[in-house]
Amino acid sequence: MDTSPTVFVVDDDGEVLLSLRRLIESVELRVETFCTTDEFLQSYDRSRPGCLVLDIRLPGNSGLDLLEQLPGQEITLPVIVLTGYGDVPTAVRALKSGAADFIEKPFSSQVLLDSIQNHIEHDRQQRSEQAERLELLQRLARLTPREREVMELVVIGRANKQVAAELGCSCKTVEVHRSRVMEKMEAGSIAELVRMSLLNPRTASRKPSFNRETPIHS
Repeated sequence: MDTSPTVFVVDDDGEVLLSLRRLIESVELRVETFCTTDEFLQSYDRSRPGCLVLDIRLPGNSGLDLLEQLPGQEITLPVIVLTGYGDVPTAVRALKSGAADFIEKPFSSQVLLDSIQNHIEHDRQQRSEQAERLELLQRLARLTPREREVMELVVIGRANKQVAAELGCSCKTVEVHRSRVMEKMEAGSIAELVRMSLLNPRTASRKPSFNRETPIHS
């Protein structure tokens, strides 16, 4: 799958679309243009990274209408709103609807390009974190219920003896479970296992509390 970012531009003015295409391509970014929000929605695959540059006043569904539809379509692209009618109520509605930026026409080319670059990077980071969380969930699914219990106690700083006491089993059993946790989670150290746990909603709220008896290595 091609993961190169694309700038998707929606504007009903053909001259504006051409101008924006030339501007964005001048910094070697891929561009796709659309005259209506429906054209964009029919064409866009939500797995594609990048950002959306969106005019507010469009025939049919407006840019603001599209903004409000994106969550229901599971589209997470950062949206840069462009408008020649920069009144306060419109700006407030756009930002409340999830716009990442609000730029009035006529605008500085550099201001727009900076915003595009910033939000493409933001989208890249979000997608990377989402992929990491998905991979984590897949690894967690490999664990048995007991291995999950051991992991939850280990990452908050419990020593093997403490884990054994809390779970009512022997230290040897804890050592076996702990070894399997490290293997299944593909963690090279306890520190790495802790970092993984911070991405897991079930354990993220439980803060580590290391003490002198707690080994901090695998």
